[in-house]
Amino acid sequence: MSQPIEATASLAPVEFYFDFTSPYGYLASEKIDALAARYDRRVKWRPFLMGVALKSTGAGILTRIPLKGEYALRDFARSARFLDVPYTQPANFPLATMQAARAYYWLHDQDCATARAFAHSLYRGYFIDGRDISDPEVVLELAARHGADRATLAAALNDAPLKERLKAECEAAIARGVFGSPYLIVDDEPFFGVDRLPQLERWLASGGF
Repeated sequence: MSQPIEATASLAPVEFYFDFTSPYGYLASEKIDALAARYDRRVKWRPFLMGVALKSTGAGILTRIPLKGEYALRDFARSARFLDVPYTQPANFPLATMQAARAYYWLHDQDCATARAFAHSLYRGYFIDGRDISDPEVVLELAARHGADRATLAAALNDAPLKERLKAECEAAIARGVFGSPYLIVDDEPFFGVDRLPQLERWLASGGF
């Protein structure tokens, strides 16, 4: 299981914005920590809600757009093969990810490594095993696997503080210009999409271009 990467103190982290229902976000999640580590960077994982971004941009759900939707489904699977990442298109797609994102931030406030492992479990549970990660019971089950107290987390998921925390994270993402998943920012330079990882790597290697 991937662990958070510690950065050299002088180097800014890579900020990784994503939604747990995003195929391209999932693919990026399997690569970004190792990529950043090659250049002594850590990664700040920042889940947000794609619905908020879509509302801000006026865009629709990609797979439901005529012509683009069929291509996207093909590209999800091809991109996974290209990156050598296991992938199965979920039968129920997309899903609401409020509970998953709230749980991530709750865990992150306690332990970053646990939250990172939980995020991988959510993504892999959805895009490999077809689990319904919109179901609070599935979210609680996966969190408990990583040592979370199930009852405490269950109570927190619907309490105002955690709802406000996710709302604030979404607002902060939009304020940074985030409009999709994955959206990566390093040294104030944004990169959108898993297909931009090679550009991001060159940026890290060269100090910008």
